[in-house]
Amino acid sequence: MVLRYLVRLRRTSTAVLAGIPLLDLVLVIATAIDLHRGADVGLVHVLAGFYLGSSLAFGPAIVRWADVRFAHRFAGGPAPRPTPKQGPERVAHLMREWYRVVGTVAIASVAPVVLILFFAAPEDQTSLWWWIGRAWAVVGLWFVFGPLWESGKKSATEPESQPVRGVANDAELLGDLNRGRTTSGVAGVDRPVDGEHLAHLCR
Repeated sequence: MVLRYLVRLRRTSTAVLAGIPLLDLVLVIATAIDLHRGADVGLVHVLAGFYLGSSLAFGPAIVRWADVRFAHRFAGGPAPRPTPKQGPERVAHLMREWYRVVGTVAIASVAPVVLILFFAAPEDQTSLWWWIGRAWAVVGLWFVFGPLWESGKKSATEPESQPVRGVANDAELLGDLNRGRTTSGVAGVDRPVDGEHLAHLCR
């Protein structure tokens, strides 16, 4: 962002942006080499998998978030759209975030499984499975206290629809039309079947 908007080196900034996935590749290679040399499986190797997953799942969204704000601040770009606070847009926003969390954990789970199959000693495998289980538990909690919670709030605040009293429905109007008289006795309301009602019934 500094190269693109402050230094004005657009091509250089594009090259740097394209090189971001290379950092993930370097991390995977370095982790594999470290384990191949006999290092014990530790927290740093597990975190490498989570970094890889979050980088691939959240990376593009984070770059877009920062780009819009840098462009608005330094290049006269449009103001960023505010995050929805309620309603269906809010639920959709939280669902998109949750999908990224699922992607992060799915990718991050692959790394421990590879370690279990090819590198980890038997005594280290239980710890790796524990990390995988905890990660998916976070996915479940994220859904419950994110999209599901927001959907529940939306349903609770929606007013319950009430039947409209004193208004004749189409079936009653059609019956009265066939009998050639006004609509009477519907919740105490007398109203004629005029041309507007006739056109509505014909449609």
